[in-house]
Amino acid sequence: MEVCGSVPSDPVPAETPAPAGPLPYEGAWRFTTPALDVSVPQARHAVRELLASRKVPADDELVQGLLLIVSELVTNSVRHAALLSPEISVEVAVGANWVRVAVEDNHPYRPKALEADLGQIGGRGLLLVKAITAQAGGVCDVEQTESGGKVIWAALPLPGAAAR
Repeated sequence: MEVCGSVPSDPVPAETPAPAGPLPYEGAWRFTTPALDVSVPQARHAVRELLASRKVPADDELVQGLLLIVSELVTNSVRHAALLSPEISVEVAVGANWVRVAVEDNHPYRPKALEADLGQIGGRGLLLVKAITAQAGGVCDVEQTESGGKVIWAALPLPGAAAR
């Protein structure tokens, strides 16, 4: 993984302003992976290692939530976008008070979170992503890319963000 670009503006507003200079764990990292089933655990492990190596101050609950979000988003791209997007991108951006994960593919379809249906197997990944994000006090969205694809992202506040 390599650092690319700058961290976007704060998607999760903090109650107190961020410090003047960047913190050691702040930055943005992006990697690509083939749209294959094996990419799901690989992406999850890469994100876990990145958070640990950068010493992002995320507690276990936040890390587990982020990893589940990454798993669901990469799985959706593998299952539903691989035909038009043989490669997908995963981005992790960390600010002083938040962490954002995003998955981008080249498929133009904008997915919608389905309602819970006990008779249906699968199909509720985005519903789960929205629930995890809401429980953590974060935000998530789907945006079209300039190339006609989409990026699905979730930004969650870091524990103690208001104190920093």
